[in-house]
Amino acid sequence: MPPADQLSDRMIQSCLKISAKTDPKIRSARRTLLQGAVSGLAGMAFSQFAAVGHAADKLGITAVTDELAMLTGAGGNILVLLTDGGRVLVDSGAAQFSEVVVQTLAELPGGPVHTLFNTHWHLDQTGSNEVLGRAGARIIAHEKTRQRLTTDYYLPLEDRYQPALPAAAVPTTSFYTQGETRVGTQLIEYGYLLEAHTDGDIYVLFRDSNVLAVGDVVSPAMDPTLDWFGGGWLGGRVDALAKLLAISNDQTRFVPSYGPVVGRAEVQAEHDLMLVLFERLVELVRQGVSAEDILAAGAMDDLGRTFEDPLRFIYAAHKGLWAHHNTLSHDVV
Repeated sequence: MPPADQLSDRMIQSCLKISAKTDPKIRSARRTLLQGAVSGLAGMAFSQFAAVGHAADKLGITAVTDELAMLTGAGGNILVLLTDGGRVLVDSGAAQFSEVVVQTLAELPGGPVHTLFNTHWHLDQTGSNEVLGRAGARIIAHEKTRQRLTTDYYLPLEDRYQPALPAAAVPTTSFYTQGETRVGTQLIEYGYLLEAHTDGDIYVLFRDSNVLAVGDVVSPAMDPTLDWFGGGWLGGRVDALAKLLAISNDQTRFVPSYGPVVGRAEVQAEHDLMLVLFERLVELVRQGVSAEDILAAGAMDDLGRTFEDPLRFIYAAHKGLWAHHNTLSHDVV
């Protein structure tokens, strides 16, 4: 297969079609997604997804394995597993795309959605919960996610409260540390990623396929996001990335909320980057400096990765570090 930049427009569109109404973050990462889709398609048998036909006109569909596909263009990525016991989804996209998600799923082989996992409680991961829940799907998430979705919660950047979701959209099964389930013959393991992006992050490991759904804990296409008001912080992200590395191997494929499927090397690189930033920022926070001062001091220099909005990242990291200041050192200012 030729490099992505040598593909014809027709081939590009057939590899990855994104709705014109796609979330702006997806549009900005379109080329990255395209490259991931092209590499993901290469060499795939596609036996389970041969019947998708015009479904690709609704959402982007990338084969991850013969039994797992990633849907793009509905907010966050949606991972779909086909089993003889029904479909399993990881995340459900944003609410404005619920109809197109349902339409696209209807074009895929397999039965109804048996189980839906929410990797955390943000609305671009839980938007189709209600329609899928009403259709009978079991929804599994961390207990913190269940609590967030059943209660109005405050959004500081918008100075408003986000209303609780309807009962049908709320997780029906919640957990604290880890668990496992079987759907058909497929073993699925899941566990908590403590305060990495929010306070309710989880991973979902499809053991038989060696595929890990990781939500926004891995961010190959956009600046890593720390929802500091929602419990996420830089130290938690470092620990969560280390945990993902510990439960994976060199053949594991990682499916993030945004961007292409990546391998263990990319996750290792992101862990190492976050660790460097953690060590730099802890020292500066201990001196009592502001986020602007941290940026001016060169904390984001020489990282090997360019951030689109470095001050926004530093601001969130700074807030999160102060929330944990009593655990960082005995002499935090």
